[in-house]
Parts: sequence; C-alpha cells; structure tokens
Amino acid sequence: MPSHVLILGGTAEARELAAVLALREGVRVTSSLAGRVARPGAVDGEVRVGGFGGAEGLAAWLREHRVDAVVDATHPFAEAITRNAARAAAATGVPLVVLRRPGWRPGPGDRWHAVDSLDAAAGLLPRLGRRVFLTTGRLGLAAFAHLTEPHFLVRSVEPPEPPMPPNLRVVLARGPFTEADETELLRTHRVDVLVTKDSGGAATAAKLSAARRLGLPVVVVRRPPLPPRLTAVPDVTAVLEWLGPPTPPGAAAADTCP
Repeated sequence: MPSHVLILGGTAEARELAAVLALREGVRVTSSLAGRVARPGAVDGEVRVGGFGGAEGLAAWLREHRVDAVVDATHPFAEAITRNAARAAAATGVPLVVLRRPGWRPGPGDRWHAVDSLDAAAGLLPRLGRRVFLTTGRLGLAAFAHLTEPHFLVRSVEPPEPPMPPNLRVVLARGPFTEADETELLRTHRVDVLVTKDSGGAATAAKLSAARRLGLPVVVVRRPPLPPRLTAVPDVTAVLEWLGPPTPPGAAAADTCP
C-alpha cells in the first residue's frame, strides 16, 4: 500500500475511497477538489481545492508532496484533469489508476438517442420536444443558448452562469432523487424530452426510470474516451486491489532496521 495517495475527487466514489484510506495506518490521503461547488460534501483526510496549473503543475505537486499513487476519481466528463493526470503520471513515474463507474445502458421501453457532444444534443432537440429537462450540468448550458423556441428546465446545486437559453427555469436542488421525485418533476413541468450525460451510477439514474415510465425520449451524451494506456477500474473495491493490501503495523519500521 502506498504511503501517500492523491485522489482527484469530486464524486461519491472519491469520498468513499478517501474514507477507507483515511482509516489505514501509515497512509496519507489527499483529495483534490476543483472548487466549482462552493460547499462540497465532507471528505476524510487532507483536502486541497483548486487547479494545479496543468500537467506540469500537477507533476511538480506530485514530486513536492512525494505522492506514491494517483487515483483519478473525477467525473467521467472531466476530460482536462484526466488528460493532465495521465501526462503528469507519465512525467513523474507515479502510478495512476482511473476510477470510472460503469455507464448507463438502455433497457426495454427506453427511447434513447445517443450523441457524442452537447452541440449534437442541441441539434436533435427541435424534432424531439419543446419542453426540455436539461441535466447536463450548469457549465454546459452554452451549447443550448442559441435555441430560442424550447423551454428549458435546469436543475443545479448552484445557480448557472451565462450564456444560457433565453427560456430557462432553474431549480436549485442536490440529489440523490427517487423515481417518484423525478416523475413528479417531469409531470409538473410538462417535460417532453430529457437531455443528460452518461454519468453512470445510481444517484442520478432515477430520471431515466421516470422518463421510461412516461414514455419520453432521452438524449444521452456519450462519455469522452480515456487517454490511451490508462488503467481503468469500475469501483472502489477495484481501486483498493490495485493499491495493494494495507501495510501491517510496524512493518515500515521493521523494513528500516539494519
């Protein structure tokens, strides 16, 4: 087990991993958060907030703080940090693993339209519906700002910033949400199409079940591909296996004895 693990966090899996590692004797765990949410959930261990200054800045931080392993447990759509982590790991020789929860898969009764980008999602909307539940994150609204006809419902933890579509209603809320919650929301706002990213996981999947129940079309933005030659695992258990077993108490001291 490495003595200093850096977790690139911001997800539920990152918090779960930090909680496990913080309990292990002889392990220092640092979670790095982007700082885009003013009041993130509590995280065990050490926490740093803000960017590193690109791949070179991250590499310098790894060297300065003697990091032995990096776990990229960021959101599946956080392309920039994953790319920088891959470059920094290659430059420093620090092992890197990517924790990516499995993506969603359509089931019987789903009316999914898969696209590769937010721009492509915006291009589909005129023929799918006029009352849109847009769940692509508050930073992705610019791709829809030019659409003047649809009415958009956006749910966000914090208020979004422009550019935004002109016909927009914002609901401030933090999940997880139940299928009953989502069904009521869709009915109350007379939503006729859902747009989402393939984030995966159970915490935000209820909206898909609600859309299936109501027979609504769903535009799903595919995940960006990972950089080549990265090791990716699906859950915290697999990360712990990759890191290796805990060091037995006293073993580190024994290793230093002549």
